[in-house]
Amino acid sequence: MSILIVTILFILLVIIGIPIAFSISISALIGIMMIDGIPNMMIPMKMFYGLNSYVLLAVPLFILTATIMNQGNISRKLIDFSLGIVGRCPGGLGHANVMVSMLFAGVSGSSQADTAGVGKILIPNMIEKGYSKEMAVGVTAASSTIGGIIPPSITMVIYGGLTNSSVGKLFIGGILPGIVIGLGMMGYVYYIAIKQNLPKEAKMPWGIFLQLFKDSIPALITPLIIVGGIVLGVFTPTEAAAFSAIYAYFVSAYYYKTISYKDLPNILIETLKLSCLSLFALAAASALGEFLGYFRINIAVAEFFNNLGGDKYVFLGLVILFFLFIGTFMDAIPAMVLFVPVIYPVAQLLGIDAIQLGIIIIITLSIGLVTPPYGLCLLIASVIADLPIGKSFKASLPYLIIIAIILAIIVFFPTILLTELLI
Repeated sequence: MSILIVTILFILLVIIGIPIAFSISISALIGIMMIDGIPNMMIPMKMFYGLNSYVLLAVPLFILTATIMNQGNISRKLIDFSLGIVGRCPGGLGHANVMVSMLFAGVSGSSQADTAGVGKILIPNMIEKGYSKEMAVGVTAASSTIGGIIPPSITMVIYGGLTNSSVGKLFIGGILPGIVIGLGMMGYVYYIAIKQNLPKEAKMPWGIFLQLFKDSIPALITPLIIVGGIVLGVFTPTEAAAFSAIYAYFVSAYYYKTISYKDLPNILIETLKLSCLSLFALAAASALGEFLGYFRINIAVAEFFNNLGGDKYVFLGLVILFFLFIGTFMDAIPAMVLFVPVIYPVAQLLGIDAIQLGIIIIITLSIGLVTPPYGLCLLIASVIADLPIGKSFKASLPYLIIIAIILAIIVFFPTILLTELLI
């Protein structure tokens, strides 16, 4: 009875628009209050314990890096550099939109930061150049999901902490799928550009392009430093996140000279706001996990997957469908905290590699950033363009199909996109 009440309460809270982190925490509190013998103090204790992890320090530090990059107008420089490479193609702004998402993903690790930083510049620019609002929003929102796939990735750090998997291997495992997804999206942009006769950008003089490349080098080498440092054992993921934040500040302040120490208070305040959203959702999910654990829900779910007959493809298909559903109303971090500890042991029994499972879950949950009602990237892009959510989602569907195709390849033919060493 308690499970039913908590489930109904959670659904009602989400429907009336209560933020997901508060919906989870309120549901957990009410649920535990209904159980005799468990003190209410268990809620804050579990929430604190859920955040008591050295690896999780990387989350606010990567968010700080993304905030500094946006404040320092580095996204603008990456856009100009991308235009220099692909601007001459039909639909050049659309290609640049996807390409800068791939580049920005390697700098910030945050899809939302990508949507906000890139969308504010490119969406109005695309509309002004004759692209439809639907085209501008669809490509911006969908390509932003690459931010969680190409390293550094906040969701990969969370998954690595939950499963005790190598974050370095997860980072390497996400590189090729993220690049292929981006290329697939660019292919669709080219098809639409030819069909709708979308404009090319003016040819960029070679001297200007070389200057843009020179200006972009400090930003472009950021992922190489982070991923290379982790893989070579120079620093841990958390230390890499701290280094990336310091590096981003010095590059923005002393190389690009777009921020100063006077901007730090605002940058830190913005980082705290964004970090609290993610970390509070994670803490709330830990509390709800305690409630579900009392009723042995995790064991029931594990038994359900165990009874599938040992077919790993059926298991992975159900995992994808499950996280697609969860992603429509829940952020990736609480979704992983609640359900990865349940699903991961079953995957081990079926012989599924932790890296393959992690990449599949992360890509699946990235789709949730573009699916209503939660779809945060879709919401940000639609607000920038002043386009209804329904039209925005419809415009994003072709790009989501491309992501789904890549997901299917990783399920059935993992060695094509994930190296032999990781599988």
